[in-house]
Amino acid sequence: MEGEAAHHLGRVLRAQTGQLYELSDGERVWLGRIESVGRARVQFALVEELPAFHPSVDVTLLLAVVKFDAFEWALEKATELGVSTIVPLAAGRSEKALLRGAAKRAERWKKILLEASQQSRRVRVPVLDEVAKPESTFASPKDGLRVMLSERVTASPLRMILKGQQATKAIIAIGPEGGWTDAEFEAAQSCGFLEASLGRLILRTETAVIAALVSLNYALGDE
Repeated sequence: MEGEAAHHLGRVLRAQTGQLYELSDGERVWLGRIESVGRARVQFALVEELPAFHPSVDVTLLLAVVKFDAFEWALEKATELGVSTIVPLAAGRSEKALLRGAAKRAERWKKILLEASQQSRRVRVPVLDEVAKPESTFASPKDGLRVMLSERVTASPLRMILKGQQATKAIIAIGPEGGWTDAEFEAAQSCGFLEASLGRLILRTETAVIAALVSLNYALGDE
């Protein structure tokens, strides 16, 4: 292990030779024993391969950009809940100042995903795409279940949409404060998205992320 990760392990966590850590390359997991600790390099001996958990459902989260503290909290929790890909959306009702600053936060966001993956012992770090327009993202050629969260009274309850589903891939779109525009609803529906409600109470975007992903994992995930 080299670079910033090695520095953190050796200087911040004060790792010592002989200690055991779980190591992953994004595909497999090994139990490693520290052999030496240097200023910018930690050397391990691989002891044994460990079982690696891979979620049974590939979930892509389309998440409208909201205030950065809430957005980053949502990134962390979405990672802990197993999403594979996150696409920040420049929704019609996203604040323009936030959209202008989003590109500068990309490295910070990737670091949040990495740390959340390590904390939750994920094998693979989620992919973070660039900020995109909802209409073009809705039309991307991805298969699987497509769900758009909605606060409209005509939306079907999410539990009804998930009932009986056996999808191995899912895309879930969560809008900004103020909700989706009519044009975004129409674009999503034309691309096969199902409009779903989380109930009569209006949730903040970051709260909806957790509620939706927990529901999705419960309905489609591993027994």
